[in-house]
This record gives sequence, C-alpha cells and structure tokens, in this order.
Amino acid sequence: MIARRLRDPGVRTDVVVFASPLGRVRNRSNTTGDIRRAFDRIGFDWVSSHTLRKTAITRLDDAGLSARQIADHVGHARPSMTQDVYMGRDVASSAAAQILSGH
Repeated sequence: MIARRLRDPGVRTDVVVFASPLGRVRNRSNTTGDIRRAFDRIGFDWVSSHTLRKTAITRLDDAGLSARQIADHVGHARPSMTQDVYMGRDVASSAAAQILSGH
C-alpha cells in the first residue's frame, strides 16, 4: 500500500503519506479514534496504540539496542523514561550470573 501511494502522482508524499480525508496532515486525536474503531471491529478491543508502541520497543530491546538508541528512535528525551515505562525487567539475564560465578 505504501509503495502504491508513493508512486501515485496525485498523493503529495512530500507532505504526508496517509492524509486525512481532506488531504491534510491527520489530527492525532482523530487518528487515535480511527485506530480504536478498527481494533474494536476486528475483536482486538484490548489493543491500543500504546500496546503497539510497547511491543515495538520490546522488540528493539530484545534485538539488543541500548535504551538510548531506542529512546532516540521513539522520540523520548530521556532514556530513563524508555527504560522505566517501556522496557521490561521481568526477564533475568544469565550474563550477570555467569560473571559472578567466574565463568
């Protein structure tokens, strides 16, 4: 869909790829409402834009990016915010145990 829109000469992709119904930059609150209704229609009423954001950040964390790299990518001014709110602490790392055990 994105590739098709980028090729369409009638779409001003230099301004926005997915415009509002009036061809303008989408309003954040309207977009949030559209996303909410779409998830509700398909039976994913438990999913929110925050759920998707947390999932993306978890995937970046699992891939080994640092908190600073992730914060820069998602637009957080402080990596501590990324760590405190989005990065899980319930997965124990075996690296600390290996270091302390001398291996």
